[in-house]
Amino acid sequence: MHSPFQLRLAAETLRKGGVLAWPTEAIYGIGCDPLNPHAVQRLLALKQRPLTKGLILTGANYEQILPFIHPLPGEGMQQVLKSWPGPHTWLLPASPLAPFWITGGTGMVAVRVTAHPLARDLCLAFGGALTSTSANRSGHPPARTPLEVRLRCPGTHAILHGPTGGRRRPTPIRNALNGEVIRP
Repeated sequence: MHSPFQLRLAAETLRKGGVLAWPTEAIYGIGCDPLNPHAVQRLLALKQRPLTKGLILTGANYEQILPFIHPLPGEGMQQVLKSWPGPHTWLLPASPLAPFWITGGTGMVAVRVTAHPLARDLCLAFGGALTSTSANRSGHPPARTPLEVRLRCPGTHAILHGPTGGRRRPTPIRNALNGEVIRP
């Protein structure tokens, strides 16, 4: 387990615009402060990912995700909330706070409340949701170890070492408006 000191250092790296890697439910993720355009630009350049693809936001709890979304009325939101915390990413209508680089210009934002203890603790130490995308160059296999992060994402400012959650595939993504599976 990580010490509070390590988590504070990681959170400070993020607050200063750094790009950080950490274990998630299945793979190593890489991310930054979603509201820092310079950090997001660094992340997208490192991944060689287009701005229009959008980014997933991961939070420790629903409250960290809430500023970026317009919650659905009634049962639609209940299905989402019942799946969290857990390895379920949902597309929800974006709030005005969700910048273009998060939505990819779609008006939707992909969000997850993580059940991974280290990812959760990192979001808590940072004090909010983080961008979370696979630690790899776009189109290449995702990193599953810190060494693979270093090899596939040179330029990452720091890596929090730890085990992934054991899932074989990245989290599925579903559209909360219509149930469509975006990524199985």
